[in-house]
Amino acid sequence: MASWGLLVRRIPLTVALLALVVLLSLLTGSLWDPLLARPLGEVVTYGLPSLLAGHWWSVLTGAFFAAIPVQYLPILVGLAIFGGFSEWRLGTARAAVALLVAHVTGVLGASALLAVTRDHGYLWTTQLAQVRDAGPSAGFLGAAAAASVTLEPPWRGRLRAALAAYVLLFVIDMGSLADLEHVIAVGAGLLLGPYLVGRRPRFTRRALTRRDFRLLACCFFVVAALEGLIQPFTAADGPLAATLSSERRAEELANRAFLAGLIQAVVWLWFARSLYKGRRRAWRWATGLLWVVITVQLLGVIFIVIVGEPGVLALLYEVVGNAFGLGVLLVGRHAFRNPSPRRARRTHGSLVAPATEQQRQVATALLQQEGTVNRLAWMTTWPENRWFESHRDAGYVAYRVHAGVAIGLCDPVASRSEARADLLGSFADAVRKAGLVPCLFTVTAEASRHARAQGWHSLQVAEEAVIDLPGLTFTGKAWQDVRTALNQASKLGITLRLGPLADAPRGIQLQVQAISAAWVEDKGLPEMGFTLGGVDEALDPHVHVGVAVDPESTVHGVTSWMPIYDVGGGSPVGWTLDVMRRLPGGFRYSMEFLISSACTSFREAGCRVVSLSGAPLARSTGTSRDEGLDRGTLDAFLDRLGGALEPYYGFRSLHAFKAKFQPRLEPLYLVFPDEADLPRIGLALSRAYLPDAGVRDFLTLARSGRGS
Repeated sequence: MASWGLLVRRIPLTVALLALVVLLSLLTGSLWDPLLARPLGEVVTYGLPSLLAGHWWSVLTGAFFAAIPVQYLPILVGLAIFGGFSEWRLGTARAAVALLVAHVTGVLGASALLAVTRDHGYLWTTQLAQVRDAGPSAGFLGAAAAASVTLEPPWRGRLRAALAAYVLLFVIDMGSLADLEHVIAVGAGLLLGPYLVGRRPRFTRRALTRRDFRLLACCFFVVAALEGLIQPFTAADGPLAATLSSERRAEELANRAFLAGLIQAVVWLWFARSLYKGRRRAWRWATGLLWVVITVQLLGVIFIVIVGEPGVLALLYEVVGNAFGLGVLLVGRHAFRNPSPRRARRTHGSLVAPATEQQRQVATALLQQEGTVNRLAWMTTWPENRWFESHRDAGYVAYRVHAGVAIGLCDPVASRSEARADLLGSFADAVRKAGLVPCLFTVTAEASRHARAQGWHSLQVAEEAVIDLPGLTFTGKAWQDVRTALNQASKLGITLRLGPLADAPRGIQLQVQAISAAWVEDKGLPEMGFTLGGVDEALDPHVHVGVAVDPESTVHGVTSWMPIYDVGGGSPVGWTLDVMRRLPGGFRYSMEFLISSACTSFREAGCRVVSLSGAPLARSTGTSRDEGLDRGTLDAFLDRLGGALEPYYGFRSLHAFKAKFQPRLEPLYLVFPDEADLPRIGLALSRAYLPDAGVRDFLTLARSGRGS
């Protein structure tokens, strides 16, 4: 009962509208007797005939009825879901404005459009101009579109895309008066939403990532499959079918056999699934098939124009739709490079062959058994890596290939120092034989010594912030910010939940994903990778995730912690910070609270050390240079890239933030064999951190770099 009371208090307008619609359906008998078949329908239903008859009030009265009894179910369900969502997000007053404006705009806009276009030879609008309609569907769909402005990315974009896809597909394939009203109402709602929250509409766009292109391609084929399935059941009187002659329409309907549509849907859904996984072979087949289909359709358009038959608009719609899908595949071709599992197994011996999940599992087991000196080494188990293994010693070097450079990540993983040195040399030899340039990034002082002993160069590129847990206390003036965070969290009832994210409640997982997605969307550039993990890496069952949760189970901040395996393997001796995300508008001291609380928890569990990781492209101003080496081109590149990225990713600010925890700083290095390779290594590093960035992104960075 308490939950129902809360619902009524939060969405009183929606509850009242639902009750009014049901009550009027019972009083008028429209719940079982079709309204359009009775004289009452001519008075209360809306549409162009009602307005021409002078029944202006029907624009409002029609919202409380359904044209036929079967429509009451979708009307009541839609009003409850979309209307309730709008009122919950916008508040009662603004939701009422959104419902009224969307409904009136949809009804009057459709009537105005039909009044202008009827009786000009276009059968669809001429027929709709004689139709009456009823129901609040235009209002609650438009209100939901308006309320989408209150959502954070990516849910805002997902809701808008779903609404747009629904109204456009239905107006094209079904073409009823209600479908036309829905299109206009949703468009009005999207424009109205920003004004309801006190700002003007903003028309922005961002660069599409590999995942975006895969999702677009997948959605294109899913929509095409669904459209093929529903076409046999459509009325064939929509805006496109109405351009066909009656004989042609009958022929089209006869050809839309459900079995044929089902076969097409199976093929299209296979393409959707394979393209979502980035399969290269599926991309080739899909691209070739769309080329053939578009060519045949264009020839059909030419033939229809020559012989003078109707139906050009219907066929052009299919051409434009397929051209859109083909354009997504061609522009985003870099997103579809994954070979099939069989081909990946055949190229197992190549350094540039994609790694398999089995190789990743072997590398993870080796790290746990052998250990290493690098506290960031867990990132070498991430699936984007490849792994080089030596036949002489148990261990590996994790690496990625960009711009002709094999970038080794962290120190070689092995239990003995001599084995790690041998792995470095063997890796370099194999990389050179493959025609690539070898280097290792974010390595410790030990790997730097091994590299210099083999004639390589070593340059510091970052600093790792390390906290020794034994004897850690948050006393003294230096820890004032941390104590403030802990005290404020205690007053607000915010607690730490620490453990594998996969074991957390579903609600916690969804909030963590939403916070991370919103963080990425706000950057204006693609999400960085390489030494920076995200939610996918945090879902690893070996990784612990700390979340700051208030008494209402709202997540205010998220951190993820990678295990540290010391030389000799065994149990983790500490944890390394990776993901840091805070809920916009949430608890101000979330990060301070999460890090300090996690340190306390790890110390009580017997761990020796916590690493706050190294902020990429950020160093202390007082850091000494590396044994007098001339940092030359790479130093200028790293400093400039770090300055350009600072407004977007805040690495230098993050580096300064970590100083609150009084860590000791240990240098991390880049080691490489030849200074002449520095320009190529710099390009490879930029590609490693921003693998999904396009030309516009790098131009943005260049302008930012000049400005800084």
